[in-house]
Amino acid sequence: MKSICKSAWLLAALSGLLQVLIFPRPNLVWLCWVALAPLLVALLRARRADAAELLHADSHSPLAPARVWQGFWLGWLSGTIFYLGSCYWVYPVMHLFGGLPKSISLLLLVLFSLYIGLHHALFGVLIALAARHGSSPRRALLLAPFLWVAVELLRAYLVSFPWDLLGYTQIDNLPLARLASVTGVYGISFEIAVVNTVFAAAALMPVRQRRPLITAALTAAIALQSTALVRFEPASAEGHATLVQQNVPIVREWSYEEYRKLASELAAISHAPMSSAPPPGSTSQAGHDPSLASLIVWPESPAPFVAGDRVFVSTTRDLARQQNSWLLAGATALQNPAHPGEEQLIFNSAVLVTPSGVATQRYDKVHLVPWGEYVPFSWAFGFAKALTHEVGVFTSGGRERQPLDIGAHRYGVFICYESVFPHEVRQFAAHGAEVFINISNDGWYGESGAAWQHLNMARMRAVENHRWLLRSTNTGITASIDPLGRVVASVPRNQRLSLDAPYGLESDQTIYTSYGDWFPLLCAIIAITGLLWRDRAADHITQPVPV
Repeated sequence: MKSICKSAWLLAALSGLLQVLIFPRPNLVWLCWVALAPLLVALLRARRADAAELLHADSHSPLAPARVWQGFWLGWLSGTIFYLGSCYWVYPVMHLFGGLPKSISLLLLVLFSLYIGLHHALFGVLIALAARHGSSPRRALLLAPFLWVAVELLRAYLVSFPWDLLGYTQIDNLPLARLASVTGVYGISFEIAVVNTVFAAAALMPVRQRRPLITAALTAAIALQSTALVRFEPASAEGHATLVQQNVPIVREWSYEEYRKLASELAAISHAPMSSAPPPGSTSQAGHDPSLASLIVWPESPAPFVAGDRVFVSTTRDLARQQNSWLLAGATALQNPAHPGEEQLIFNSAVLVTPSGVATQRYDKVHLVPWGEYVPFSWAFGFAKALTHEVGVFTSGGRERQPLDIGAHRYGVFICYESVFPHEVRQFAAHGAEVFINISNDGWYGESGAAWQHLNMARMRAVENHRWLLRSTNTGITASIDPLGRVVASVPRNQRLSLDAPYGLESDQTIYTSYGDWFPLLCAIIAITGLLWRDRAADHITQPVPV
């Protein structure tokens, strides 16, 4: 690492810091257009060029692109800083709710950031590979946006942590966000990465040649960010649902009396939802569709609601009957073992109760939270079950993501962490869901920016599939979101109340709903092809010429 220039280390660190700032909070989204540029410059001007490189270089810079191992370290530094700054909420989750000592919680945050930061390290390696046959950065710059999107796709499928992808920064930029209905969030990430690449290219040029590129990059950034000022017509809402925000403390022990009292209070606030003034420009036009059944939604919560428990069954049954309404409630579902000696299966579920008070359908969470709801590779990491009382107890609901039938319509229900996976949520719309419902317990995040980060990712699912999204959470943010990703109505956080949430029905399928991750896969193919083509070209050039 000694041969890496000090300026490269500083630029990589600066890029990591800028990436922190573009997400909630502080949500300085306009910085997204330059957040990656310092990392690209660091990777492409990482060390002093040797004599041979200076002889064959097409620039006058004494600095050369990073070698592969140098690209790894620079990318890893940038990624680790980014995740330390944006996912700092891991610390209070481990300390306040996991019961771990401060030192251990801090260590876990650092280890987590180092692990997830390997994605940035991989990006650094790939950029170094693209530029390794000389000090010219052109090949690497051309491939950079494709490589970035390919690595984002890897985060979603391989490591299962696609948190704060670059494209989420533009969720409030309606014209730009609508691109997600074609490409998914990845298309927006690509667009941002392209502008960053132009800024990086300008920084790599001799001073006298920078003006055209800087002008082009600034013009593109200002034009693209300015579209956030464009306003669209309000969406048409055909019905209302009651979204309950339980505001239940995350505690470990519940007495039977506390449990009964809580169920009674939640039933009471379900009767009288409050209205919330929508944000400017986001007001929905309310109509009425007689085929829409009355609906009450309770969130995922830390309360010990068990689907077959007497108090839970009687409370939900009575509430559904009194309100003549369908009731969807987060609960733990138990399944007895099929054979002696097997363990009881436990599911994180959403239970659907009919207006007659009968629980008829259930959605079991498919994508569980690693280290939170199960222990990956438990045969090797069984000791990790001692970290919290919750780890390692839940079972995945399988692979099917079928909507629930509520009256005459179909509702796609997904639970908490599942909302961050574009390729999974789209399956509900592909299977006929006309509305999305996301129940979540964001109380784990405390007052960090994670609740807003999570909300923005859920909003992008609405845009990608052009569906209304009803989001009921334990402590907030509870909201109604229209098909353009706008928050139409919401209620204050950390209060026990319910929201009268407008929503509508959508049956059309977007390109993203129909074809999924075609765009990031195309980016990955182009990136791999570009890298391999470079290898073959270089091999051809270095072959000895017969005399």
